[in-house]
Amino acid sequence: MKEGVRLPSHENSLPKRFYTAADVAKTGEGWAVQLDGRGIRTPMKSALAVPTEALARLIAQEWAAQGDRIDPSTMPLTRLAHGAIDAASAKREAVLAEVVKYAGTDLLRHRAGESALSRRQAKAWDGHLRWAEEVLGAHLPAVTGILPAETSPQALEALKAKAATYDDWQLTALMQATALTTSAVLGFALVEGVVTAEDIFVTSRVDENYQISRWGEDAEAKKRADHLKTECLAIGEMLGALSR
Repeated sequence: MKEGVRLPSHENSLPKRFYTAADVAKTGEGWAVQLDGRGIRTPMKSALAVPTEALARLIAQEWAAQGDRIDPSTMPLTRLAHGAIDAASAKREAVLAEVVKYAGTDLLRHRAGESALSRRQAKAWDGHLRWAEEVLGAHLPAVTGILPAETSPQALEALKAKAATYDDWQLTALMQATALTTSAVLGFALVEGVVTAEDIFVTSRVDENYQISRWGEDAEAKKRADHLKTECLAIGEMLGALSR
């Protein structure tokens, strides 16, 4: 019997590892990640160089840990660096607009009707909304129902003004944390050092954890949650390395 056609696996579609060692070196552009002594480039052909040695070494560790194939999904810090170098600097206005857009549909603002879930939401989220008003100057009231909350132009402008003070690396952390948690408030709290990356992940999972407590968790949902947690922790790791 003839064998059927063997479709290429995901692993086989990944680029082969072409280097032996990954290390870092000080250059005029910062701390560069090097493979076998040669610098590497971002997707937009910029040098993969970062502000601190600590961050460069963490990224080099991702490259060193690759097997026979290079899998970008296992390299969150490298992808964050690409975003900071290629996107945040060239498209700052677009990134700022994307962050601000989340404020109107911010996860922390949208609540269930009176229920055990709404009480959990209030306990986990109200303090963050108070912080956003007191520290960021953005009044973002909680609402119930499925319609987007109305957001004052003053609140949006306050958030944009704050985000505009961030450098490209902080702005990348803010954008990615906001997208992962669907909460600009949690993104700002992480960058400002008010909470940890694990904190924002747990806080963003109130609804899901409530449903799990009632109905259990399936394997696919757990896999997705584990991926989101890994991505959140990488953002926190990057912010920590930028300060060392």
